[in-house]
Amino acid sequence: MNKRICLWSCPRNVSTALMYSFAQRIDTKVFDEPLYAHYLLQSGVAHPYREKVLESQENDGNKVVNSIILTEHAPISFYKLMAHFLININTDFLSKVSNIIFIRHPKEIIASYCKVIPHPKMEDIGIEKQYELYNQLVSIDNSPIVLDSKYLLKNPKLALQKLCLLLEIPFEEKMLKWEKGARKEDGIWAKYWYKNVHNSTGFLPYIEKEINLKNSNLELSEKCQPYYEFLTNKSITV
Repeated sequence: MNKRICLWSCPRNVSTALMYSFAQRIDTKVFDEPLYAHYLLQSGVAHPYREKVLESQENDGNKVVNSIILTEHAPISFYKLMAHFLININTDFLSKVSNIIFIRHPKEIIASYCKVIPHPKMEDIGIEKQYELYNQLVSIDNSPIVLDSKYLLKNPKLALQKLCLLLEIPFEEKMLKWEKGARKEDGIWAKYWYKNVHNSTGFLPYIEKEINLKNSNLELSEKCQPYYEFLTNKSITV
C-alpha cells in the first residue's frame, strides 16, 4: 500500500489531535503542516514564530509537494495541512492523493483564533478556501471526504471507523488514544498552538458553548456561515 492522505483543515480545529490519532498506526507516518513556511512567505502574514518557521522548513511549496507529499514514506502517509495554505502553488498533485476537508463551525474557529491573533480575516479562517477546494476536487473527479470536527468529537470511534472505510484502510482501536505530551513530528510552532492536545490522551468530548462574537468577528462569522453549511451537509455523520 502507498496511500497519501491530505487533511485540509481550518485553523483552531482538532486537526493536531487527528494527526496524533493517525500517528498511533504502525503503518502510518505523519507530517505536521509541511506547507506552513510556504504560506507565511507567500501571504506575508505575521504569525507567532514566523522567522523560525521560515528557517525550519522548505519555503517553496512546489518543492514540498514533490519531496514530501508525493514521496513514499510509509504504507500510509498522513499530511496535516491547512486549506488556506494553497496559495501560489501548483495544485495538480491533488489528483494523486486522498483528500479530507476537515471543518469546524466558524463561530468556534473565530472565538479560538482571536485568543492568539485578534480580528482575523476571511483568508485567515480558511472556510471559503475549503469550499473552493471541495468544488475544485469534485471538478476533477476526486471528490473529497468531508468531516465536521463536532461529529468526530461526539463519537470518535464511529467517526474514525467511517473515515477509514472511505479511505479504504482498516480502522485500528489504537487510534483513539495517545500518550500525553508533544510528538517528534510537531512543528516548532507547537508551543503557541498545541497546549490542549499536549495535555490530552484522546479526543475530548464535544461541548457546545455559547459564543457571543462582536463587531468584525461577528461579521466574519456571518460571511463564513453559508460555506460552512454547504460543507457540513456533506460531512460524515454519527
